[in-house]
Amino acid sequence: MRCLGLDLGSKTLGVSISDLTNCIASVYTTLRFQDEDYKSLIEPLREIILKEGIDTLVLGLPKNMNNTLGTRAMITLEFKELLEKEFGLKVIMEDERLTSVISNNVLIKADMSRNKRKKKVDGMAAVIILQGYLDRLR
Repeated sequence: MRCLGLDLGSKTLGVSISDLTNCIASVYTTLRFQDEDYKSLIEPLREIILKEGIDTLVLGLPKNMNNTLGTRAMITLEFKELLEKEFGLKVIMEDERLTSVISNNVLIKADMSRNKRKKKVDGMAAVIILQGYLDRLR
């Protein structure tokens, strides 16, 4: 079985997937939705979960730098509950502090233009979230 990594934003959801051995994460897609309409993500995620044989979801938790939970973290925890209710899968929360910064730095080093980076950063952040979890599994 495979894992899916998720990076929830206010208008996008970065999605990454593990390989069959659960060792390597790679970008899968970025889902777009209307401002904070998180329920609209359920059907596209259901399709991915069924198609790819997903048994674990790894959701980035946007903690504040002082380790407290702010508004975005609370929204993410509500999304976790929605995912668990809809799919009946284990949802692992993964600290995602600085993943967007790291993603941007990786894409800058790859000499990607600002416009292209903007489109890719969510997927790359989802990869970093999922890879952190996979690395701890080993």
